[in-house]
Amino acid sequence: MPFRTIAKLGKGKSKVKIPEEYEGEIITQREEKINLFESVRSVIKNRRSVRTYNKREVDTDLIMKVLESAVYAPSSGNYQPWEFIVVRHPEIKKQLVEACYNQKWVLNAPVLIVACTNSRLAAAIYGERGLKLYGIQAVSAAIQNMLLTAESLGLSTCWIGTFSETIVSRILECPEYIRPSAIITLGYSDEKPNSPPRQHLEEFVHIGKFGNTLQMQYVRKEKKPTYVKFR
Repeated sequence: MPFRTIAKLGKGKSKVKIPEEYEGEIITQREEKINLFESVRSVIKNRRSVRTYNKREVDTDLIMKVLESAVYAPSSGNYQPWEFIVVRHPEIKKQLVEACYNQKWVLNAPVLIVACTNSRLAAAIYGERGLKLYGIQAVSAAIQNMLLTAESLGLSTCWIGTFSETIVSRILECPEYIRPSAIITLGYSDEKPNSPPRQHLEEFVHIGKFGNTLQMQYVRKEKKPTYVKFR
């Protein structure tokens, strides 16, 4: 019987041994991925909404690194419908604090970044849905990138959503199609708030359809569901 036919029948096959140098490389790659996961998870878990800042100024290059991370956020059609206005001038900051319904603590942050939705880009190919949903989703994803990058750089942030869009637009001279969506405080803090209570996965993860939560699976199967603990 020809060798090829024997191999096809599963006979004569020998187990391929991976050379030791490649085994070491595979182990190293696995360890690197685990370390990367742990680093990312640590940044995510340690991020807090911080409302106390000291007087230390933030270097411009750090601000640029935070802003650069926004570019890598997902957006529908890759239209990237975001605009960011960096505010450091004391007088403009005072005006923005008033627009934030006099949240006085905001004034202590050395940098304010106003995240805006570019309505023209958001609606360019997706129309009303892009305007009302996709644009906001994209800007929110970009903001989260910025918050996590700031945390990794030793900076503190807070995402502010309570403010008058009309007043903020007037202060920053935004055209009609630019909508202020959030204000991010950025700076250094001497304090780190404790982690607020967080939900457990079994409370909000549904399998296949709404209502079939991990907790329900546990009840039905009478055994602990399998999932990665993120706390």
